[in-house]
Amino acid sequence: MSIDFTPDPQLYPFESRWFDSSQGRIHYIDEGDGPALLLCHGNPTWSFLYRNIIVALRDRFRCIAPDYLGFGLSDRPSGFGYKIDGHARVVGEFVDHLTGREGLDGYLTMGQDWGGPISMAVGVERADRVRGIVLGNTWFWPTDTLTTKIFSWVMSSPPMQYAILQHNFFVERMIPAGTQHRPSAAVMEHYRAVQPSPDARKGVAEMPKQLLAAHPLLTRLAREVPAKLGAKPALFVWGMKDFAFRPGPTLPRMRTTFPDHVLVELPDAKHFIQEDAPEQIAAAIAERFG
Repeated sequence: MSIDFTPDPQLYPFESRWFDSSQGRIHYIDEGDGPALLLCHGNPTWSFLYRNIIVALRDRFRCIAPDYLGFGLSDRPSGFGYKIDGHARVVGEFVDHLTGREGLDGYLTMGQDWGGPISMAVGVERADRVRGIVLGNTWFWPTDTLTTKIFSWVMSSPPMQYAILQHNFFVERMIPAGTQHRPSAAVMEHYRAVQPSPDARKGVAEMPKQLLAAHPLLTRLAREVPAKLGAKPALFVWGMKDFAFRPGPTLPRMRTTFPDHVLVELPDAKHFIQEDAPEQIAAAIAERFG
């Protein structure tokens, strides 16, 4: 199925583009000139999440933001499993497509939430093309805290899967809970409108299951990210009030993996750092990689 929604050009002042992957048609935006910056979203968001960062950076960077299958304006193919390794393969195809056509060599990659594992899975396969790494409120190793395991178990349970699929729980509850200030009605509508029905929300419903189910991929990334990407220059932009990826348990591992790193703390930001602190994130990217 495809999504029939036209974003407000005041909020999302970008040209929509499309790529036919082997699994279905994905929507993306490709704005500006300069060093290429691949922006990978998490759950239940889409390229809209990065809108303010892209507006701030597109005079200096080429900002590329895809919507995964099952998210945003991309297709919801019936035969696609919406598993993290599947998303990574499709985003990898997309990067290879841009590389072949438009010289996407030496790209920067940013990931937040599930965008971390997805961007790292794409990056370890193309380490020679990755110029630098930006990570915020994310991870790339097997789920190792009890709270995350409990979250996965609870969100995978029949009652919560029903709430996610039938009542759009992740959009209606998790986005407000994960932002410092509740997003405006217009912003919430842009997250709501791209998940209009239970069929459209299968990708969103699968991701919390993947916290445990993606263990083989995350185990591989725990080994391959330090080995293949650990020498790259890195930037961490961290929402210090995040309930999901608290700085204490997460940042030490990030620092160890990427010795050549800069950490920018976002003192008031919660989980959705792109909503809470877009100006600070854009400034940090420009300073580190501009």
